[in-house]
Amino acid sequence: MQTSMIAAIYKNFLGHAPDWYKKTIIAFLIVNPVLFMVDPYIAGWTLVIQFIFTLAMALKCYPLQPGGLLLIEAMFIGMTSPGHMMHEIEVNLEVLLLLVFMVAGIYFMKDLLMYLFTKLVIKVQNKLVLSLSFIFASAFLSAFLDALTVVAVIISVGLGFYSIYHKVASGKEFHSDHDHTSDDELGSHDLEDFRAFLRNLMMHSAVGTALGGVMTMVGEPQNLIIADKAGWNFVEFFIRMAPVTLPVFICGLLTTVVLEKTGLFSYGAKLPSAVRQILVDYNDHMDKGRSKRESAKLVVQALIGVWLIVGLATHMASVGLIGLSVIVLATSMSGVIEEHALGKAFEEALPFTALLCVFFGVVAVIIDQGLFQPVIHWVLSFEGETQMVMFYLANGVLSMVSDNVFVGSVYITEVTAALQSGQITRDQYDMLAVAINTGTNLPSVATPNGQAAFLFLLTSAIAPLLRLSYGKMVMMALPYTIVLTIVGLLATYLGLADATQWLYDMHLIEHHSVTDVGTGTVSH
Repeated sequence: MQTSMIAAIYKNFLGHAPDWYKKTIIAFLIVNPVLFMVDPYIAGWTLVIQFIFTLAMALKCYPLQPGGLLLIEAMFIGMTSPGHMMHEIEVNLEVLLLLVFMVAGIYFMKDLLMYLFTKLVIKVQNKLVLSLSFIFASAFLSAFLDALTVVAVIISVGLGFYSIYHKVASGKEFHSDHDHTSDDELGSHDLEDFRAFLRNLMMHSAVGTALGGVMTMVGEPQNLIIADKAGWNFVEFFIRMAPVTLPVFICGLLTTVVLEKTGLFSYGAKLPSAVRQILVDYNDHMDKGRSKRESAKLVVQALIGVWLIVGLATHMASVGLIGLSVIVLATSMSGVIEEHALGKAFEEALPFTALLCVFFGVVAVIIDQGLFQPVIHWVLSFEGETQMVMFYLANGVLSMVSDNVFVGSVYITEVTAALQSGQITRDQYDMLAVAINTGTNLPSVATPNGQAAFLFLLTSAIAPLLRLSYGKMVMMALPYTIVLTIVGLLATYLGLADATQWLYDMHLIEHHSVTDVGTGTVSH
């Protein structure tokens, strides 16, 4: 029977995505213009919820296509403009360059990463110690590097482990070509157990980036904005955040211990003995067969790793440009000189970079339709400790559905305006800045759209291999979300004011004047 042109177009639309999903996206596209004519504010929130839906269904269909269609329509009906979206992309250019170049740079350092992490996984046989090692290493690195860089490293390592096991379990040699996305040749329980084990390590590491990222002014982009506005340096930022961030960090590690011991929320998965043996054999095979040239590559990559950490920690250049330098150094010293060999490194990051641009378009809709304005004005109506708690909670809730960089930028700008108009004192302002920073960083682990690092993990090549869906990520992050949010809230409400006063008394920090407030425009 011949297919009609309309039926053929419908079949092509979003490819092999489920039929119900295609119809849902079409329904969104029909409803939005009507809703925008009735009430632009409700239409704006509807678009945000629809975009979150496309993220939640990332394993059914990559969010770039449905999310992009919704944004294109939003621009045509006037929710935002291409110019405003372009502005959002421009102020986030550093994040985009980071993705394009840093993730590709990590690709060319994977030999070293596999060497180090294989040794770690083989030597540390206790799963609890291994989990704590991953979360602590992620937190430490995220305090000085960007969380996306750290997650890119962890994804690279996870993919390496998965492909090695998959290759051997399929009857191939270590050096053979193999498609690790096809499970046709595998019928082993070990694969499911290994997936669960890697899911645990991925989620512990992702949470670790949030625990470390909140502590320093270079940990997250919004931290830099807040530090710039408040006129704080690196040390002062760390000390002012410590009354909240240190209790949260300790309780985060304790949560890891409880989850691994009890096996709740699908944690506690052990590395199957057959898989461990394959990794041991792989390690022995690589150690024995390593030539002088391959050893030289590892040494060079280690030196580049030192440059990477020093360059990022001292802010010698934009993160993306340091990533570009890593690509140039790693490829030139490893003999990778063909264009097609370079191209593989960019496959992982570019789809997510395009998705992030769509995300910034949705942020432009949020700004143009004033979706957060009622919440901001309501929170500013409170006073004292209650005001700090409300700022913390409001930031947390909004950061779960939107870009936490945007939420932090909007709030610190509003609070700066309140200070300059005499509504609050400078000491109040400093404590509100702490509440805004911790509020945007901690509760936002609840959903992948709250943290770019979580979103990157969800949309990466490893997520479908490990069956790591949006719902699974939310569920596995839930115990951390509850603990981090509540401990952060209690530390803000009960301890922040007294601890800050003690820090003043000990002269670890000094009082600032209103004129110390940064005048730089908000940029990510």
